[in-house]
Amino acid sequence: MLEPRPIRRLSVLIPVFNEVRTVGEVLRRVRAVELPYELELVVVDDGSTDGTRELLQEEAARSRDLVLICHPENRGKGAAIRSALAAASGDVLIVQDADLEYDPRDYPRLLRPIVEGRSHVVYGSRFLGEHKAMYFWHWVGNRFLTLVTNLLYDTTLTDMETGYKVFTAEVARQLRLRSDRWGFDPEITAQILKRGYRIYEVPISYNGREYWEGKKITWRDGLTVLWTLLRCRLFDR
Repeated sequence: MLEPRPIRRLSVLIPVFNEVRTVGEVLRRVRAVELPYELELVVVDDGSTDGTRELLQEEAARSRDLVLICHPENRGKGAAIRSALAAASGDVLIVQDADLEYDPRDYPRLLRPIVEGRSHVVYGSRFLGEHKAMYFWHWVGNRFLTLVTNLLYDTTLTDMETGYKVFTAEVARQLRLRSDRWGFDPEITAQILKRGYRIYEVPISYNGREYWEGKKITWRDGLTVLWTLLRCRLFDR
């Protein structure tokens, strides 16, 4: 067991692309969580064209806890997370999507294993907690890609593709991420596991979006995830 880990600052990494309807509410919900740490919101606008950038610029101008980074064009979630990692200064970092599928009220549960010294890395599992029913083929795809992860990296995860990934600054400094888009989740998971860290899973709530609400992932992204898992296992150090 690790030593208990005091947290001074929590960095919330928020990649955003065309989420003008939801990003303001996400920021409000994150700030509403009662935590005994300083909060740093690192928001990366990844080339939004729907008014998201303007909304975030107004928010950054009146907020001391928000760091805003703007990409001139859309580069993908992985690229946005890399930019956020470079700017974050927290002792612990958490990835927060901007689409209201994940509930920041789960933060205390996600942070507890790190604070208590049980792990350097925590994933929130949608399959262990209460959740809105997924599309069937999304469920199958998630299960299959998690199974491949477990086979390739000798682990027993239930939800590799979860949006809630929490890790210490020590872990963040060791990451060498290069995937720009949906390869982010398998790449960060592979690098964490190959460096000898065990991932602690906790149940979270999940309210998946419908396509008409702006859900972006497709079956082609699943192929990207599969290739990334294989590349990281066979070719990357």
